[in-house]
Amino acid sequence: MKHAEFAFPGPLRDKLVAAILAGEKTTTSALLVEYEQDGEALPFVGERELVLDSAGDGVAVIETTGVRVLPLSEVDLQHAVGEGEGFTTVAEWRAEHTKFWQSAEMRAALGNPEFTVDDTTMVVATRFVVTERIG
Repeated sequence: MKHAEFAFPGPLRDKLVAAILAGEKTTTSALLVEYEQDGEALPFVGERELVLDSAGDGVAVIETTGVRVLPLSEVDLQHAVGEGEGFTTVAEWRAEHTKFWQSAEMRAALGNPEFTVDDTTMVVATRFVVTERIG
């Protein structure tokens, strides 16, 4: 089974995994360039993934229920709220995601120390449900 890793191991991943387990996080966002760079297929409806915590342990199985590829400027409030991080506006969602996507860690992962996002940056917006909790 494919693994689902949210953010990088550490406090942010721990927060996101806790939100998934609490049923608060039902959407997630990634950059299309991440999939292209890794040669990884996009998520698809019905796909099941094992959610890993910061220690690399599986904590839940999620199933994808929706996938949209859209410009950053078109991410809507429903998706932003579904991220389970307390966002009440798209602007809040965008500010936090821009900070993450332009972080030194993400730039290193992309191999581009000057990587930036803008309105035209393509985002993979995924909706999911927890189908199984582990442990």
